[in-house]
Amino acid sequence: VQLQASGGGLVQAGGSLRLSCVPSGRDSNDVAMGWFRQVPGKEREFVAGIRWSGGNTYYKDSVKGRFTISKDSAKNTAYLQMNSLKPEDTAVYYCALRWGSTVHTSPQRYAFWGQGTQVTVSS
Repeated sequence: VQLQASGGGLVQAGGSLRLSCVPSGRDSNDVAMGWFRQVPGKEREFVAGIRWSGGNTYYKDSVKGRFTISKDSAKNTAYLQMNSLKPEDTAVYYCALRWGSTVHTSPQRYAFWGQGTQVTVSS
């Protein structure tokens, strides 16, 4: 499985961005996908996750109501819609995939990772 992430960029506070992640080689719907983010000197943290089969979603408290994770099975793509962005959302964002439908918040539970995409929110 290879993950291709895209969609980062520079945006002003209050703005929006949408990240995309295509998991090629995914031959099962019994997977969970997550979005994580990392800033220099800090651990990678869970932002949002989704069960590919069923579509159940999970969020970090600080992004609830602002971020929405979704997937389009026909396009084999997962998305992270980020609205009302804040400077503290600035980070490198990663998508990840794990076999099994349970969404875990620990990055160690994910075997496959996309390349990071930088999101910078200016004040």
